[in-house]
Amino acid sequence: MSKKPIILNKTTIATTRIFHIESLDIHFSNGEIRNYERLARKTNGGAVLIVPMLDNETVLLIKEYSAGVHRYEIGLPKGKVDPDETFFDAANRELKEEIGFGARKLHHLSTFSLAPSYLEHTTEIIIAQDLYLDKLTGDEPEELVVIPWKINKINELVANEICTEARSIAALFMTLEYLKKHI
Repeated sequence: MSKKPIILNKTTIATTRIFHIESLDIHFSNGEIRNYERLARKTNGGAVLIVPMLDNETVLLIKEYSAGVHRYEIGLPKGKVDPDETFFDAANRELKEEIGFGARKLHHLSTFSLAPSYLEHTTEIIIAQDLYLDKLTGDEPEELVVIPWKINKINELVANEICTEARSIAALFMTLEYLKKHI
């Protein structure tokens, strides 16, 4: 199991404005050949999810419509990394577009995959501190609601099922641990 399987064939099954689905024929070191399907990246930019800390105790969350579950969700600002951006540049741009703040201090906390068996996508988790007012026009269809939340009250946020996105939940708990060690 230590030898990485070889992709024998990669075929595009479908492409939409947002998604690119591939079929992969994979050869394993034990001789097995299997077919997998995955949601592949359309660009090499990736994505960012930002934990904006207003102060050492308060995180700024957003409430926005989530088409996948057809409801409003509370979570963290996020977005794609454009081809000409670093993930820090993208994080600062998304902050300005979604919550009206920029950050003087950005820290890369982790890289997450959501469902690595099916998705090629990864998300860079960034902690943003030393915020300052700065608003950019974003691509959201409606104004996002910004909600200040005490980071030590994450359990209440999750228990009320108003925040169900695993990336946001994991990033919040990881940030809480990070802050305990660095403040």
